[in-house]
Amino acid sequence: MHRNRFAVFGHPVAHSRSPFIHAAFAAQCGIALDYTRIDATPAEFPIALAAFARNGGRGANVTLPHKTAAAALCESLSERARRAGAVNTLVRLDAGDAAASRWHGDNTDGIGLVRDLRDRHRVRLDGAHVRLIGAGGAAAGVAPALLEAGIERLDIVNRGAARLAALVDRLADARVRGIAWSTPAADDDADTARADIVVNSTSAARGDARVDWPLPRGLATGWVAVDLGYGESARAFLEAAREGGASARIDGLGMLVEQAAESFRLWHGVMPDTAPVYAALRAGVDLR
Repeated sequence: MHRNRFAVFGHPVAHSRSPFIHAAFAAQCGIALDYTRIDATPAEFPIALAAFARNGGRGANVTLPHKTAAAALCESLSERARRAGAVNTLVRLDAGDAAASRWHGDNTDGIGLVRDLRDRHRVRLDGAHVRLIGAGGAAAGVAPALLEAGIERLDIVNRGAARLAALVDRLADARVRGIAWSTPAADDDADTARADIVVNSTSAARGDARVDWPLPRGLATGWVAVDLGYGESARAFLEAAREGGASARIDGLGMLVEQAAESFRLWHGVMPDTAPVYAALRAGVDLR
């Protein structure tokens, strides 16, 4: 039985680039690694995770739609996972006991985004006003790290009032404000009209769908547009940002690599070099 097994759980998950990323990291660090994709429906996920543990699973990444369910299955959570209410990284607590299945949950999405913006793209986060579009799991995953990075204001825009209020309450930070989705936001005032960075965490546009994005009124040139997706999923928002005068448009490929590197560090105790892996992925993906 292989005792150094890792996986990414999702539904669907065939598109995931995580096996390529973690294989590249492992090759850098001289670590033998078995990393696979596991497709499980929401009903199947707890059973599949337990079977994975029995068969030598040491750690896992979790993608849609299982991040919230994964948090509920964990014996312990990191502070950033607790604030997000979602887990994207599972670390086995009882690897020596094949009969047990105890997990520690973490969320590396936010630190992945912060490292990509700050270290790769040289985006200044300290003191920035950020508008975050969406209040779902993706938004919840990145919001705590943005606050920890020293931003001055986080305005979260969402269509559903209940989910928006729940996220604002869970973050429990005076810098956070919830705003109803409208275009331009009807309740923008002098305080919220400014945005240095606008982050789209939603999947509001697919293909040729036209979305009236809730961009703040009076955006000046020089603002940065960020989409947490990449490829076609990021195209509509980043094109709207180009038309809206954004000076920089950043997709989620770098965040994908950086969050994976943090997961790798949690599992193996070593931080891989993300630059060559990002370059390899960027060369093969038409993102903008």
